[in-house]
Amino acid sequence: MDISVTYFKQHCLKIIRRLEKTGATVAITRRGRVVAQLRPPGPAATTKAARPWERLRALGGRLLAEPGESVVRNRDFEALR
Repeated sequence: MDISVTYFKQHCLKIIRRLEKTGATVAITRRGRVVAQLRPPGPAATTKAARPWERLRALGGRLLAEPGESVVRNRDFEALR
């Protein structure tokens, strides 16, 4: 569903309740351009105890390092010092 910023501002509680029931993403537009999206939380947001890498996996990303392992190469890390 696409709605204007003005409509969202006036009806935000109603829109949020509808999102809770349907799970449908809402695109908020200004002058016809999408400026924000409102969507239900993913599984990562509902699990407070999830480790950071588990939250990233829940977002659909691909983690290239194991927990405790750096994703930054040693030479890049030294360059950032």
